[in-house]
Amino acid sequence: MIRAMTRRTLLAGSSLAAVAAGPAAAAYTPKRINRAIELLAAGQPIYYTTVAGGAGYAEGKKMAQTWADYITYEMEHGALDFSALRAFMQGLLDGGPTKTGHRTPAVIATLPVLGINEAHMNANFWVVQQALLSGIHGILLCHARDPQAIRMFVAACRYVNSKPVAGIPEGMMGNGSQAHASKIWGLTPQEYMKKADPWPLNPDGEFMLGLKVEDKYALANAEKVTGVPGIAFAEWGPGDMGLSLQLPDGHGANETLHPKMRDARSTVLAACKKNKVAFLNTVRPGDVEEMIKEGVMVGSGGEEAATKGRKFTKREMPY
Repeated sequence: MIRAMTRRTLLAGSSLAAVAAGPAAAAYTPKRINRAIELLAAGQPIYYTTVAGGAGYAEGKKMAQTWADYITYEMEHGALDFSALRAFMQGLLDGGPTKTGHRTPAVIATLPVLGINEAHMNANFWVVQQALLSGIHGILLCHARDPQAIRMFVAACRYVNSKPVAGIPEGMMGNGSQAHASKIWGLTPQEYMKKADPWPLNPDGEFMLGLKVEDKYALANAEKVTGVPGIAFAEWGPGDMGLSLQLPDGHGANETLHPKMRDARSTVLAACKKNKVAFLNTVRPGDVEEMIKEGVMVGSGGEEAATKGRKFTKREMPY
């Protein structure tokens, strides 16, 4: 589903092995900073776990050896605390490297900034940037309704001197922002500025940007929002979608979905396939193989389902 990367791009990150130490590094040589992107670029589904906003150093150190391919740091409803987020990233770093030899697990944040319209994103883009510059690896934007808001979201995740892209405003990150995040990534500030860019818009970029197409307004624009350059994955957000469609109890296992909910899911999945972005959905040990066959590339649901899915797709990465 994800655009194939050239061998040159995949090998460009081989120098990252220098940041890894211990048995994990001997078993596998990371090709990128962002493990989740590395796997998606190779056509492998990925699996995540979640931690509440406000989690700090101790939680980060504990989660450094997580089974998950990335960690969602939940700040849409959890605490919007950038000091805690920075401490969490330092904990991941101090508890690493990961079992795959990566410096830290990838971390994707959700935020109380929503993709409802351009004015809202213009007023709140700084929240996106403060999160990214804590050293994390991406953002999952909630309530992605408006294509122009999504374009501004992508611009907020790019440096001013990034390569121009038709339809995307000039990047909004400026000099001086790179100091802390570059240390977390193990790069010089100059190297960080080259890699702090959305993938696959930039094949060498290490930011993974996603969308929650999770209400009736976003659903009406599903193809348009997922088609904005710079978006790597999207989900249909069944909890909020159910509220929006007046079906608060209409979500659950796929076989029990209300017909309107099933149609909403199908619409978002089709939009993802058309625009070549990864589709996120719950996967369970009993259905993970079928979900993968259907096109799910980002799975929630726990370690048991992830283990089964990795075996099914013959993942080469050791964990």
